[in-house]
Amino acid sequence: MEHVTVRDLRNHGGRVLERVGRGESVLVTRDGESVAVLSPVPRKSPRPEELIARRRALPRIDASELRSDLDEFLDATL
Repeated sequence: MEHVTVRDLRNHGGRVLERVGRGESVLVTRDGESVAVLSPVPRKSPRPEELIARRRALPRIDASELRSDLDEFLDATL
């Protein structure tokens, strides 16, 4: 677990919270002593019904059109 000092937390709190928001836990220290742990809040998983509704809202994909677009942008010699 990474650690930050109270001073770093005060001076760069936004950056520290971005790290926590990306899933990292951070130990906060003062004078070399551990004082707190910042950890991300567990995210609630979407319900199956919500996932199904999201899937149905996606646009349809034409496979041949997708292939044509990929061929246009990707180098086939790689």
